[in-house]
Amino acid sequence: MRILAAMSGGVDSAVAAALAVEAGHDVTGVHLALSQDRQTLRSGARGCCSVEDAHDARRVADELGVPFYVWDLAERFTDDVVDDFVAEYAAGRTPNPCLRCNERIKFTAVLDRARALGFDAVVTGHHARLADGHLRRSVDAAKDQSYVLGVLTAAQLAAAVFPLGGMTKQRVREIAAERGFAVAAKPDSHDICFIPDGDTRGFLARRLGEQPGPVVDAGTGAVLGEHGGTYGFTVGQRRGLGVDVGDARPRYVLGIEPVTRTVTVGTAELAGVTRVRTATPTWTGPAPRLPLRAEVQLRAHGTAVRCEVAADGDGGLLVTLAEAQRGVAPGQSAVVYLPDPVRGDRVLGQGTVAATA
Repeated sequence: MRILAAMSGGVDSAVAAALAVEAGHDVTGVHLALSQDRQTLRSGARGCCSVEDAHDARRVADELGVPFYVWDLAERFTDDVVDDFVAEYAAGRTPNPCLRCNERIKFTAVLDRARALGFDAVVTGHHARLADGHLRRSVDAAKDQSYVLGVLTAAQLAAAVFPLGGMTKQRVREIAAERGFAVAAKPDSHDICFIPDGDTRGFLARRLGEQPGPVVDAGTGAVLGEHGGTYGFTVGQRRGLGVDVGDARPRYVLGIEPVTRTVTVGTAELAGVTRVRTATPTWTGPAPRLPLRAEVQLRAHGTAVRCEVAADGDGGLLVTLAEAQRGVAPGQSAVVYLPDPVRGDRVLGQGTVAATA
């Protein structure tokens, strides 16, 4: 097959490209230039798509002896990921930019261009498996990225190759070292790639400006303090509330109302939710028959919980959780899994969280 290898400059995508070459495919490497600042520098494990990352990707392509190109998708990335991220926080929601990047950049913009150029598939370094025609979790539970791929359609998955899903991250680094790749010990990227200093609140404040409002206690209705913008909070947040509650019990963010600029906080017993409503779902294959018993993961690094998934009558899903969960925020993705102890959990699809109860 003619395969386009998406090469970020990290160890995962380097090994994925190497395995595609080793499998006998006709491979071409491509690095995505996503930053508006062409001279963005990487700081340790923070950020990605920097000038150093582009150089690292090119070196690996040279060592593999494959053609290598840089595609400038900075404008599309800004429109579809960065601006979406800012708009979602301004609306009181908590988006996942990695999921949005997979949906709109890596498996839409890149895949569309790859197909137009005659490529059969795109290989990436994601830790997930495609087995029996289904998207499944990686064998390395600590590195599993199936959650951020849950938004992909069957057609997109049919043109994707994930060669790392059957191995641990340790093995990936060993393969890189065996091949002499300089990126073998390169730190993984953490946090949000377009906020390399990790200061999400500061990034949003520069984009949205000061928008002061009250922090209100859900139990008493008392105003506990003032904040500089609802975008600095997410449902479930405990630290950094900046208020004096007058007792030792921790408070959590329970709700965000951007119109009145109100952040509501409350105690742990008020923070749990047992029902989640989503927007119209996307499925990784044929839509399953509802209702069904499954598991749902509500955050990228969260734990899947048992649930019942039903249609809500408005085109979305109603997910009833077996155990109350904290920190379920509108804007996050509820990814539905069908547990399979033999072949590994299968991703059925996802819906964006619209409301909780």
